[in-house]
Amino acid sequence: MTKKRTRTPASGFHWWRPHPWHGLSPGKNPPLLVQAFIEITPFDSVKYEVDKESGYIVVDRPQRTSAQPPALYGFIPKTYCAEGVLGLTPGAEVADGDPLDVCIISERRIDQGGILVNARVVGGVQMLDGGEADDKIIAVLDSDHIWASARDISDIPDVVVQRLCHYFATYKMDPSMESEVQITGVYGREHAAKVVEAALSDYHNHYGELSEKWAELEDSLILGAVKPE
Repeated sequence: MTKKRTRTPASGFHWWRPHPWHGLSPGKNPPLLVQAFIEITPFDSVKYEVDKESGYIVVDRPQRTSAQPPALYGFIPKTYCAEGVLGLTPGAEVADGDPLDVCIISERRIDQGGILVNARVVGGVQMLDGGEADDKIIAVLDSDHIWASARDISDIPDVVVQRLCHYFATYKMDPSMESEVQITGVYGREHAAKVVEAALSDYHNHYGELSEKWAELEDSLILGAVKPE
């Protein structure tokens, strides 16, 4: 009689594509070593973003001007900008209710969106968009041969930071209207860590129970799928 073999799922294995915002890890060791999901590259003239409901990348809008992002742009999974982030943003009336944005500086050309990268947080740009707190964390590619040694915003050339600030100050600009975007400051690693921690906490407070239930459901489905016949 032939004995049937049972299958054991690999550790951390997903049988389907996790939602980029709710189903992926925020990184190896947040708040300073994070994982980012990339939506836009420096070579995109269209603004892409993850659809919150489906998790697929959708076209948000073509860029109004000729400006293109000077770095990889995306968000840190399982973060959310709400009360905690708002408390760290003077002058803001409300947080933007989105995952925490992050810009990743890389020496090599990366022109593929919809990817995951490990990054080291070095600082951030404090921004108000129509009165909403809309911080942009600045990080460097963790494995980058040129930038991996950077530990704080002071390790990034001023011109690189200025390009990031200029892009976000103008990327929604309509020449016929006054811009609602205000760059209110640039901060270093210490404050950036507080912003990431606040966004992680905001996510836990608003979505933590849902995330835990989904993980339990996924485990039960996997275990059910590998029962011996």
